[in-house]
Amino acid sequence: MAADQPTIRFEGIDARDLADALSTLVRMASDGVIAFDASFRVLMANPAAERLVRCARGALVGADVRELVHAPGEGTSWEEPRLTFELDGTSVVEARAFDGSAPARATARCEPVGSGGSVRLMTLRAADAARGEAAERERLVEELSDANRRLTGVLHIVLDTLNSAELDDLFSRVASELHDFVGASDVLVYVAGDEEYLLAGHTGALAADRIARAIPFEGAFARLASRMRGAVHLRLASPSRADLRQGASPTRDLVVERTHEVCAVEASCVPPLSSFFLVPVRFGSHVIALLVIGWTVPHAARPDDARLLDAVTQYLSAQIMGAINQLRERRSRELDRAAQELHARLAAHEAFEPACVEELRSGVAAALGASVCPVVADPSGAARCDLPRAGLSELPLGPSELAPEAREGRTTLVPLGPSSRLRRWLAERGEPSVGAYVDAGTGLADCPSLLVLREAGEPALDAAELGFLRRVADDVRSLAAGLTAREGDRRIGQALMRGMRNQLQEVEGLTAHGAYSSATAQAFVGGDFYDLIRLPGRRACVIMGDVSGKGIEAASVSAALRTALGAYAWEGLPPARMVRSLNDFLLGFSRLETFATLFVGVADLVSGTLRYCSAGHPPALLVRSRALVDPLDVQSGVVGAFPGMFYREGEVALAEGDVLLLYTDGATEARSPAGAFFGEEGLRDLVLSLCAAGSGDLAHDVLEAIDEFTGRRLDDDVALVDVTFDTLGDGEDE
Repeated sequence: MAADQPTIRFEGIDARDLADALSTLVRMASDGVIAFDASFRVLMANPAAERLVRCARGALVGADVRELVHAPGEGTSWEEPRLTFELDGTSVVEARAFDGSAPARATARCEPVGSGGSVRLMTLRAADAARGEAAERERLVEELSDANRRLTGVLHIVLDTLNSAELDDLFSRVASELHDFVGASDVLVYVAGDEEYLLAGHTGALAADRIARAIPFEGAFARLASRMRGAVHLRLASPSRADLRQGASPTRDLVVERTHEVCAVEASCVPPLSSFFLVPVRFGSHVIALLVIGWTVPHAARPDDARLLDAVTQYLSAQIMGAINQLRERRSRELDRAAQELHARLAAHEAFEPACVEELRSGVAAALGASVCPVVADPSGAARCDLPRAGLSELPLGPSELAPEAREGRTTLVPLGPSSRLRRWLAERGEPSVGAYVDAGTGLADCPSLLVLREAGEPALDAAELGFLRRVADDVRSLAAGLTAREGDRRIGQALMRGMRNQLQEVEGLTAHGAYSSATAQAFVGGDFYDLIRLPGRRACVIMGDVSGKGIEAASVSAALRTALGAYAWEGLPPARMVRSLNDFLLGFSRLETFATLFVGVADLVSGTLRYCSAGHPPALLVRSRALVDPLDVQSGVVGAFPGMFYREGEVALAEGDVLLLYTDGATEARSPAGAFFGEEGLRDLVLSLCAAGSGDLAHDVLEAIDEFTGRRLDDDVALVDVTFDTLGDGEDE
């Protein structure tokens, strides 16, 4: 140590506190203090120096010190940088006045800082003591006013965000208040997700496409924030000549202003700001959010800025944590609703077809804000994918490499992590590369696996979104299996129905028509059946039944009942006895809880009578003279529910021209799009109007009217049979 340098000892004070103490001392000094480097660029100036030259706050940083002070009488131009004062010692100088007034006479003392001497410190003391006292009073008043403004700013942040009802608005409010509080160019608010900090709001000068949407937890930028005890002021270091020669670099250097520590972080995470505060928001021991508060031009922060920002974040911690939890809950509800809607759309298809894949792609893309790209395996075993930009391309990994554990009958979900070979391959080609690979495990060629991709820099799929993908894939596998099985059932059912329906035999003296409509694409086969059987002695048996349930089981039971009733009719059994025998038959036939409603009528065309048994079935309508509807309302219980049931029998006289209409309950229970029932009264009115108009095919005309009433969307199958008694009395029997 040189002999002329006094020894100064510091005890009980660490390096950080010493730096804060020196910074505070410079700010409090009544003399002007300016630090400049070897190229005479001003690195720091305190408020007293700014008042001496009458410039705005922060205007001296970056200026040439030779343009600020020079020896008296060295000319009137301040634009030509000339060194006219002592670099090591004391000089009398004139300090430039930026407001156009006369320059101030001052004493300048200049000394190097440290052993290298690359940085020098200059003090400026005004020659006029009175002017110095006035300046000191001005400084104190300004500092008091500034302190009051800043404390008021803190209060505004607290009051304006307290109990914020709109979560989407909370983060933008925080950003806006902080922006005004420190006079920043921009404020960015990031909140913690599953694997990264996600941009939740910002306000200021930066374009959205220049701001990182996500900051990974494992990256250097996030690690820098997590090890800081509070707000830290950072400066973006200028790139070196070597960096400029190499071109774009994956990292940038940040300088901690207080300690001059240099930290290399990911260039993609650094906002385009010259300097900024990086403020970690902690909840307990966890960093739940990051605030980035910065300036696009060099900015000299005051020591109390960091303390005030730390005070603000202590309050905001609970607010942000509550908002994060609510946002996660809301997102979970949104994804749950999207999964339900997508399930309903896929279930509406009759088979897993290309239209299902399009429904799947559009539904997932809308829910996750991502591109959804089908992946198919070609005969050589390579995987091909329809990428967003390049179109159909061969991937560098085959299906077995994309998901080694994938197998039929199980959903496979593989997130594309930062180390994923496929993710790197996609990023190198400028394709979206953040996302996941999902395979529903259907084993169907028409149901491909999918790549769900977001642009590089976008947030990774979080736990809720990955859960949504898994749920959708599980649904797809179940629906694909069900649709495949249903297609097989359809073929069997159609064969059964061809054997069951439209088998009305021709009977002399009668005219009969039948009509049937399936409820929906899903109800392709059911339990409705009817028949007209010609019997000896100019008799005929008309049958209509409705077996509970849908599908192959109901159709099989219907076919058996129709066959049994045909046999009973040829044995000559009366209707009630036929139904009683059928009840015993059905109880022993089906191992399921199956029952049926049934109408069996035997018409004697010689005597002109109809004997019938209605077992839980809607009452048949007998239209007399095409002007009066007579319901056949002798009723008994359903068939196949209980053993030993008693079945009643009714009898009516017939007249030539009478029309008998049989129908299943799907006709009266049909609903309009507004929800109104067609109803029994509506059916009777319709039948009367059609008969009065001379309908030649009553069953078909009634079904057409019901279809129109429902907008051709039935809730249940509808079967109808009309029988017109043309000729009664004696006649020849075949």
